[in-house]
Amino acid sequence: MKPPIPPLLSTLLLFLGMLVLLELGRRLGIQRKRRESEGERGNLGTIEGAIFALFGLVVAFSFSGAALRFNEKRMLIAEEVNCIETAYLRLYLLPEEVRPELQDLFRKYVDSRIETYRRLPDIRSAYVEIAQSKRLQQEIWNEAVGGTALPHSHPNAGILLLSALNNMFDISTKRTMALRLHPPTIIYALLFGLSLTCALLAGYRMASGEHRSWLHILGFALITVVTVYVILEIEYPRTGLIRLESPDEVLLNIRESMR
Repeated sequence: MKPPIPPLLSTLLLFLGMLVLLELGRRLGIQRKRRESEGERGNLGTIEGAIFALFGLVVAFSFSGAALRFNEKRMLIAEEVNCIETAYLRLYLLPEEVRPELQDLFRKYVDSRIETYRRLPDIRSAYVEIAQSKRLQQEIWNEAVGGTALPHSHPNAGILLLSALNNMFDISTKRTMALRLHPPTIIYALLFGLSLTCALLAGYRMASGEHRSWLHILGFALITVVTVYVILEIEYPRTGLIRLESPDEVLLNIRESMR
């Protein structure tokens, strides 16, 4: 699925917002510096430390969750390929006269699965192709059930082939659900909100210096923005620079072997 806001645009807005709040925090700090005692500044440090710790915790959990879901999507591709290959090989348990039609349906099915993921991140277009895959699943199932009932089929064809087909259909549903599995939008709102709040507090602390340290200002903003951008890219791996195209090649390879 697509993120609510494109990752590049959202992180660009975050970068600009952090620069503005760093400067705003610095100016607020300059205004309050004359009226603020050393004790008051020490007490504020405790609150700032807690907020920065919370920000680090949210970043850590967001990155860890995104990486876990990314790896799960890659493993589901491999699992689907294994299920398709197993089911395709078990077609040889059926009589030769019914095999060509089922093999042709398998080719169409794999083509449909490949096309589904080519259409992403356009989720509506992808769901149209998913519906086509569902129709092909029903055709494959009907033909397989009829084929296993033939007298020349292997005695265990019904058990072996139909269970393999069931696994092949189940994994396609898992992959479809994985497309929709993302944290609630409120989590990313919290991540962006804490980034801006930390920028304001960091700018406030920089008021003790007479001159701006552009190295620290830009360094803090850039590191934060790049981290958030990588989290969004990993979370939505079919919309930006980080893609799942290499794992998808395994599905293309098995399609080539069906010729």
